[in-house]
Amino acid sequence: MAVDVVDMRAFYASPRGRAAGHIIGRALAGLWPSARGLRVLGVGYATPYLPLVSEGAERVAAFMPAAQGVVRWPQRGASATALVDPDMLPLPDAAYDRVLLVHCLEHADSPADVLSEVWRVLSPGGRLLLVAPNRRGAWARSDSTPFGHGQPWSRAQLRALMRQCLFSPENWLDALYVPPFGDRLLPRSAAWWEKACGGLGLPFAGVHVVEASKQLHRPVTVTRHHRVVRFNPVLAPEAGGALPSARRN
Repeated sequence: MAVDVVDMRAFYASPRGRAAGHIIGRALAGLWPSARGLRVLGVGYATPYLPLVSEGAERVAAFMPAAQGVVRWPQRGASATALVDPDMLPLPDAAYDRVLLVHCLEHADSPADVLSEVWRVLSPGGRLLLVAPNRRGAWARSDSTPFGHGQPWSRAQLRALMRQCLFSPENWLDALYVPPFGDRLLPRSAAWWEKACGGLGLPFAGVHVVEASKQLHRPVTVTRHHRVVRFNPVLAPEAGGALPSARRN
C-alpha cells in the first residue's frame, strides 16, 4: 500500500526527513550534477530531489502515482505535477532524457511494468536514476518513514529486474546508514554515520541509489539446435497376403 502524499510531504518537512533528504540528495547530485538542455522527469514522490538534478534542464515534470495522490509543485509559477498510473505514462515514446524514480518501485503492483514504461519514454541513450529501500537496512523496518512501506529490495533483485527491463546498471551507491530513530539525534549524527559506515562498505544502508542507461537492443540468446532425424512410416504388404486377382476381360 502506497504512502499518502500528505504523509510524504510531512515526513520531508520534519527534521528527520530533511536529514534523510539531504543525504540522499547529495548522492543524487553527485551522479547528475547538471542537466543543461535535457528533459528531466520525476516519477513517484521525487519533488524533494528534482531541483538537485535538473539544473539548467529544458523541461522538468513530476508524475505522482494515483494511489499516492498529488500535490502542487513547484510552489511558484505553473504546476509541473500530474496524477498518473506509473505503468501507463501519458507520454509519447522517447519524451525525456532522464528519469528520476523515487518512492515508486517499492509500491508498484508490477515493478517490471513500471520500468518498462520508463524505458519507453526515455530517449535513446537516456538514463535512469533509481532510489529504492534496502531490505537489509533499518529504514525498511521502520514504518514511521516512507522507506518502511512497500517492498524493499536487495542489490541482486534490483540488478535482475533492471536487466530484465533492458537497463544496464552502471553506478551503485548506498546511502542513509544513520538509524531512523530520534529526530534530535539524527541531523547531528548523520554525517558521521555516512562517513564511517560508507567508508567500510557495510551492506546495511537505508537505500540503494542506482544509475542505469537504456539499452537499445534486446540481448539475443544463442541456442544450439540439435538435428532430429525423423523416419516416415512406410506401409509394407503383410506376409502371406493374397495377391490381387487378375483382371478378367
